[in-house]
Amino acid sequence: MVKISVLFKGIVLAGLFHSLLVAKTSLFNIEDFGAVPDNGIVCTKAIQSAISQCHLKGGGTVFIPAGEFISGTIFLEHNVNLHLAAGAVLKGSPNLDDYLDQNGRFGLIRAWGKRNISITGQGEINGNGTIFFDPEKPHLGPDFDRQYTRQGEKYMTFENGIQDGPIAYEARPGMLVVLLRCEDVTIQDVTFRDSPSWTFRIGDCDGVIVHGINITNNLLIPNSDGIHCTTSRNVRISDCDIRCGDDAIIVTGFGDEITVGGDDSRSDIQYSRRAVGNKTGYAENIVVTNCTLQSRSSGIRVGYGNNSIRFCVFSNLVIYESNRGLGIFARDAGSIENILFSNITIQTRLHTGHWWGNGEPIHLSAIAQNKTIPVGSIVNVRFKNIIAQGESGMVVYGEKPDIIQDVTFDDIQLELVQGDHSQTYGGNFDLRPVADVQDAIFEHDVAGLYAQNVTGLSLSNIKITAKKSTPFLSYGLECHDINRLFMKNITGDTARFRRGEFIHLVDCANVTRE
Repeated sequence: MVKISVLFKGIVLAGLFHSLLVAKTSLFNIEDFGAVPDNGIVCTKAIQSAISQCHLKGGGTVFIPAGEFISGTIFLEHNVNLHLAAGAVLKGSPNLDDYLDQNGRFGLIRAWGKRNISITGQGEINGNGTIFFDPEKPHLGPDFDRQYTRQGEKYMTFENGIQDGPIAYEARPGMLVVLLRCEDVTIQDVTFRDSPSWTFRIGDCDGVIVHGINITNNLLIPNSDGIHCTTSRNVRISDCDIRCGDDAIIVTGFGDEITVGGDDSRSDIQYSRRAVGNKTGYAENIVVTNCTLQSRSSGIRVGYGNNSIRFCVFSNLVIYESNRGLGIFARDAGSIENILFSNITIQTRLHTGHWWGNGEPIHLSAIAQNKTIPVGSIVNVRFKNIIAQGESGMVVYGEKPDIIQDVTFDDIQLELVQGDHSQTYGGNFDLRPVADVQDAIFEHDVAGLYAQNVTGLSLSNIKITAKKSTPFLSYGLECHDINRLFMKNITGDTARFRRGEFIHLVDCANVTRE
């Protein structure tokens, strides 16, 4: 028995020694490769060397210790975990040349066609984005015409300064983190700060977990989206706090054609031809839950792109101080179907400046942005158990019959209020991007829920109230050209709306009331 016990202990100790040896050899501290913290030295080569050695040794952890490390673009490899210790900051270089290679300008972290990669830890990845912007100059685009707005030439004039932004730039790095055609991806716990454009592009990936991260961007920076999933599948996003100067969480059907903020996608196409990742061509099987979101555009945005989007669930969310709450947008060939939203609180307001959105808590629209490409449809979308407050109403807008089908609103409570910018920005619809500029931003009264060109609209347990001073009100519920309209228990402040008429129906067929 003594000999067996000694033998057993020897085996255990040998196993423990082997485990410690493996752990040591699979940990690659960037300081061991020449990275120096807290002195402004650009450490790109040292960090990339650590990643390369980790990959060559079969994988492991590239460790970033406490301290601030400056870097340009780095590329992740198979089986590499980039881990930031508490107190560690990986900060983007202020020099644009540090993001250049023969293919174009990139962002801070990139991966093409990689498997089993992760970014974890209690540290911070800082894009240093604000340094590339002019806080005194507004960013403005040519995608609308003031003459069609309620305010005319007084609309979006910046007479009172920048206010909500966005601010202008001449050049900036690409998206902070770009993962293309990757499989088995984990992003957990890290704080991402001050991205110069999109914080994440998860493009054509399969099997992605994003859990417990914080994104805190400069709210004045245009296109500083949070997590942008483009034609990816099996993505789970949970327990995140996201605050950014554009959409917070996005699901699109974009492919390799995307270019934002100088991020040259030609290289993405080159690499994706020989990469792994999503094989279906759909953006599908997306789950988003337990997140708090703030956005200068939409808290959740679904839509755009030529690939279709399906099977998405969004639940247990808090959206606040946003220009829109929930948005679904068919603008290209891709269709959008089987989307669920539930257990969500929304607080929206009007923002100054060139942001898309007009204070709508919920927005669905299907209208082409290119006259030569027929727009895809929106089918089978459900909203349930939502409490909202906004300076504009909910909008369901189809440019032609049958393009939006089977939309359900159940157990919805909306309060319409007046804000600081109600007179200068309110009383308009914003449908950008569109093919005809007259359909971009145009004068339209505010209904609690406005719907047009829908086949199959079900409204149950809807309560719409309004503050006495809310401007530009029309009706509680306004419907045009709806086929198969079901209404049950729709209530509200009748006296607050135009001529005391709460429900206004025009050219609606097969209407059922209970």
